[in-house]
Amino acid sequence: MKKVILAYSGGLDTSCCVQWLRDKGFKVICFSADLGSEFSPQDLRKRAKQSGAEKIYIADLKKEFASSYILPAFFAHALYEKKYVLSTALGRPLIAKYLVDIAHKERAGYVAHGCSGKGNDQVRIDISVNILDPKLKIIAPLREWELNSREEEIQYARKNKIPIKASAEKIYSIDKNIWGLSVEAGILEDVSQPPPLDSYVWVKPPHKAKNKGVTVTLEFSKGVPVKLNSRRLNLVDLIKRLNKIGADCGIGRTDLIEDRTVGIKSREIYEAPAAWILYTAKQELENLVFDRRLLRLREMLSSYYADLVYQGFWFSRPKQALDSFFADLAKDLNGKVSLKLYRGNIIIDGRQAKKSLYKKELATYSEGDLFNPRWAEGFIKLWGLPYSVK
Repeated sequence: MKKVILAYSGGLDTSCCVQWLRDKGFKVICFSADLGSEFSPQDLRKRAKQSGAEKIYIADLKKEFASSYILPAFFAHALYEKKYVLSTALGRPLIAKYLVDIAHKERAGYVAHGCSGKGNDQVRIDISVNILDPKLKIIAPLREWELNSREEEIQYARKNKIPIKASAEKIYSIDKNIWGLSVEAGILEDVSQPPPLDSYVWVKPPHKAKNKGVTVTLEFSKGVPVKLNSRRLNLVDLIKRLNKIGADCGIGRTDLIEDRTVGIKSREIYEAPAAWILYTAKQELENLVFDRRLLRLREMLSSYYADLVYQGFWFSRPKQALDSFFADLAKDLNGKVSLKLYRGNIIIDGRQAKKSLYKKELATYSEGDLFNPRWAEGFIKLWGLPYSVK
């Protein structure tokens, strides 16, 4: 019997995929990556078995995800369309890497996933698998089967006694990891309507958030956040704590009309409290340490880097080259930033950096000013020279 390694989340799509692949004559071996998902390992094993899988591999990859995927993107300040921290996009190449590894271990000739035919994740996983092992064949049931809606999938699951959480009443599709979560489908597809309260997962709505400002101080070493409120934490624990703190303060929720890789626009709701807090703090350090040309260059390349990650090119040569550039820049980001979190707002409460280019004695308008105003006249004449020559 042919073997296929299925990227399995325990959700509606992949649970239906197990049965569909079995019906096509495959021995299904599931792989679940714990990047901070909603299902426990025990729950995943139970669900996979009930769905008909022969075996399941479950790997706690949060540490590898944080150090080898989140951190490089954080160094790059990668924000897709200025609103998306790429939480789901960063997890897909890691999942693809393990799909390939397990396929080799199990001597399977196929890998499969539950990504939709109009989504971005199919692109990310397919391209990553093809780069890592072009001999493996990829099966994407959602691109092939006869089920045309989530409602039909729910009916299919019930008919085949597949354990699911989704219902016709609450039909959101949620993808979750430690760097953020995405919420889509259902009433959210009506872009003229605000997101209903039941679509909030981590982040508290502003009117339910803490009615008192919470101050956090982050310390960075070579661009890596290493301390939260003077306490040293590993990156995974620091992200988890910031997620809880930020979510309670209503921080980190975005409503984005997004350009998908396949060419359509979609509405995505993202929640990423820790990511937005960390990006805000890092930006403040960069503003202190980088000169205007370096800042502009970083901004230009950050946008390109975000596009590469979003569009599935994590293992590409251009992205790897940019990783080296951004890691080199990060070496100068050493300092502290304090932020006040209040009902959806991030307020700068202080910043300091070891290599700060800010010099009070040059910026001040008070006693002790070392800036010679006579310098300005010659500068202005040279600066505007091309436009003043007649």
